[in-house]
Amino acid sequence: MQILKEGQTVYTVTSKMPCVAEKFLGGGGQGEVYRADLDGKKIALKWYFPASATPEQYKGLETLVKKGPPTDKFLWPIELTQAKDVPGFGYIMPLRAPQYISIVDLMKRRAEPTFRAIATAGLALADSYLELHAKGLCYRDISFGNVFFEPNTGEVLICDNDNVAIDGEAQGGVLGTPRFMAPEIVRSQALPSMQTDLYSLAVLLFYMMMVHHPLEGKLESDIKCLDLPAMNKLYGTHPVFIFDPDNDTNRPVPGFHDNVIAFWPLYPQYIRDLFIEVFTVGLHDPLERVRESEWRAAIVKMRDAIIYCPKCGSENFYDGVALKQSGGKPGACWSCGADLILPPRIRIGDAVVMLNYDTRLYPHHVDPSKLYDFTTPIAEVNQHPKDPSIWGLRNLSGGKWTITTDDGAIRDVETGQNVRLAVGAKINFGYGKEGEIRV
Repeated sequence: MQILKEGQTVYTVTSKMPCVAEKFLGGGGQGEVYRADLDGKKIALKWYFPASATPEQYKGLETLVKKGPPTDKFLWPIELTQAKDVPGFGYIMPLRAPQYISIVDLMKRRAEPTFRAIATAGLALADSYLELHAKGLCYRDISFGNVFFEPNTGEVLICDNDNVAIDGEAQGGVLGTPRFMAPEIVRSQALPSMQTDLYSLAVLLFYMMMVHHPLEGKLESDIKCLDLPAMNKLYGTHPVFIFDPDNDTNRPVPGFHDNVIAFWPLYPQYIRDLFIEVFTVGLHDPLERVRESEWRAAIVKMRDAIIYCPKCGSENFYDGVALKQSGGKPGACWSCGADLILPPRIRIGDAVVMLNYDTRLYPHHVDPSKLYDFTTPIAEVNQHPKDPSIWGLRNLSGGKWTITTDDGAIRDVETGQNVRLAVGAKINFGYGKEGEIRV
């Protein structure tokens, strides 16, 4: 039986505004969530079961409301709610748009997002949890059950934020989700913290990229009954990364773990190295876990490294280290086996961006003061309207560029104009950064 009835009115505690419950959306261990109307605006309303409506929970929500959301990716508590005829309390938060689906849909292959969408989602998650931790907060329960994403764009939303706590003060309540909890929590040797969040974030990113758990290999497939003692050993007391370079006892098993066997070699080595770091030394030493800023930098690099197969159009990754090791050969497409052809690329500082037909540059790429700003593109690759063999980079920045061609000629590029993708051309974007076009 639902706590609130359709059409029932509750009131926000601070502003005293009426909030009308319209539709039951779902329930969990702590309470129920409804779509509701607040002064004509559709929002989400969560109401707690009596056992969860504790003074500690109320105080924690007050703290979260006061601090505000770290980024716009969080469906953050806006205001507490109460009602005269209903015991307990609740809170209101933004309503999730219908196009966002659960990460669980990715795991069950009901959604097949592109590598670009996965990279966009991973970047948003790393950045959002970095901002959360910068506020002195820990999430406590990072898992694929608490993240929703738009499969076409990779935009993410993070829900269930009422369990967020001040780091170091999470003394009770949520410990995390099985398979995502750090080994020291599984062993009952620690409580949730920023350091355990870093482990859970790495598990979430591994799931998203590899569609598999990083500790589930031969040791897991050999278990006849995955009961609590077996899970405690696998995820807590004796965890072994499936690609540990120094321990091959838990390698993925063909026929059982085919997703990770297929996906692992597709990613650039610098991504795999971060997973190796966090799931080897980071398994046992929380201070050696990969930071959100490291994930953020690597994932941006990965997204900029996407290239397309000239035969089937599948996404592949440019890896500069692998390219040198192969003598300059980009290799074959993972999907159809055709030889890959590198598109033109532009080096801006230490970054290398593949100039595909759909590539866009953002403030992040050219303005040192706007790192990780991917809001509005400042340039895009486009094709010459009369000669399809000629490609250019169009200025969308609103400011003037200066281009120096290979023969030393200099000219200005106004907003809306194009720079031909000619080898050796150097572009001054006007933000103190210069890019050089290469092949």
